[in-house]
Amino acid sequence: MQQIRSQVTERDGLFELEAGSDVLDSPRYNHDMAPTKVRERTWNKWHITALWVGMAICVPTYTLGGVLTAYFGLSVGEALLAILFANIIVLIPLTLNAFPGTKYGIPFPVLLRSSFGILGSNIPCLIRALVACGWFGIQTMFGGLAIHLFLGSVFEGWKSLGGTGEVIGFMVFWVLNLWVVIRGAESIKWLETLSAPLLVLVGVGLLVWAMPNVSMSELLAIPPKRPEGASVVSYFAAGLTAMVGFWATLSLNIPDFSRYAKSQKDQIVGQIIGLPLTMFLFASLGVVMTAASVKLVGVTVSDPVTLIGHIQSPVWVALAMALIIIATLSTNTAANIVSPTNDFQNIAPKVINRTKAVMLTGLVGLVLMGHELLKKLGLIVSDLSLETVYSNWLLGYSSLLGPIAGIMVVDYFLIKKQQLDLAGLYRDDVYPAWNWFGFIAFGVPVVLTLLSLGSDVFSWFYSYGWFTGSALGGLIYYGLSAMRPSPTAVKSAV
Repeated sequence: MQQIRSQVTERDGLFELEAGSDVLDSPRYNHDMAPTKVRERTWNKWHITALWVGMAICVPTYTLGGVLTAYFGLSVGEALLAILFANIIVLIPLTLNAFPGTKYGIPFPVLLRSSFGILGSNIPCLIRALVACGWFGIQTMFGGLAIHLFLGSVFEGWKSLGGTGEVIGFMVFWVLNLWVVIRGAESIKWLETLSAPLLVLVGVGLLVWAMPNVSMSELLAIPPKRPEGASVVSYFAAGLTAMVGFWATLSLNIPDFSRYAKSQKDQIVGQIIGLPLTMFLFASLGVVMTAASVKLVGVTVSDPVTLIGHIQSPVWVALAMALIIIATLSTNTAANIVSPTNDFQNIAPKVINRTKAVMLTGLVGLVLMGHELLKKLGLIVSDLSLETVYSNWLLGYSSLLGPIAGIMVVDYFLIKKQQLDLAGLYRDDVYPAWNWFGFIAFGVPVVLTLLSLGSDVFSWFYSYGWFTGSALGGLIYYGLSAMRPSPTAVKSAV
């Protein structure tokens, strides 16, 4: 006989929900969004490390140094320091927002119900989902190009397809990504675990190939592309903000992964080992490879897929492309599909299950890349480049996501004191439908950021958007909540 009221039990600091009919029959619950059981939390620190290695080693990371030198006016040395510092900084919200996921086994959208309301959580969820779908499309474009070059190295006739071959590669890679995520979290865990050592080998191999063709001293001595005599501070801070924005998305939805961690220690140590150094080393590799590309292939090439495509040996091209396909797959599935899959389910859990949400994610990503795909097919002509869209997003979307990160941290640690009503997060009678404190704390920094775009005096507010947004959002949320704390929102978890 099914129990009526849900029960919450605790084992070594990890909470588990035995769902009764009050939760099972709720429109806010489905099996995929349910808290993970303690026995399902199987990811140790090395699995978390592999997750970050798999996500960090990708084509966009490779191009970060070039983005900072070309668009943000930094020297090579300054760009690499900005990348290292940014990833140390972003560890703070990553580890803090991972705490409730590990403790309660809940995904990102369910955690947001505490700070934005049961229904209100859908707004920040959809903001996060749209960004992820865009990144999914961009990464799938890179993966599709790698498949095209792989097939071109194996079948001589494939090269003649040109842009059509790239579009076919895109669709093959698109299907492969969706298939992995539909299979579930264990499939992603093993993909990341198996791919991480292969990706490290790829980096080492590329470095061995490039180093004889580049002088590090000359590379570091290249002057920055900014006005002569201009202070480095504002340029460095803007670049730092953009690099924090690179993982601003994951700093929100890290509970989607930490809900599978064995312990808080595992998620903290795994993230510290896996993120900053991997990002720094692979971005450094991109800088070195781009500088060496002139001697290697005769032209400056800023992405590894195109660079390797210039190699004359079909065998080496095929092998390298296979590894890049694995690298892009491991990044795309974890970083860009898992979150929108959960976010879309949060809209109507009884109607949208994981499979439907994965397909919806894929369709949105496909639509967002429609312009680029039509260009490759020769159906439209446009000067808009994928690289321009990519570099402009880094600063822009981080400004929007910063307040959400600040609100989440303040809500869980300062307002709720790390105590959530686990069953209440899946019902309509504990937390409010809309928590307007969360929306005010989110809206004020966003409005100020938009207003600062037209002001020379306050342009710094946009340039440092993630820092200003997260700090101001957190402060406003704390102030509002402290003035009128909700008696139902801070209930015991047991």
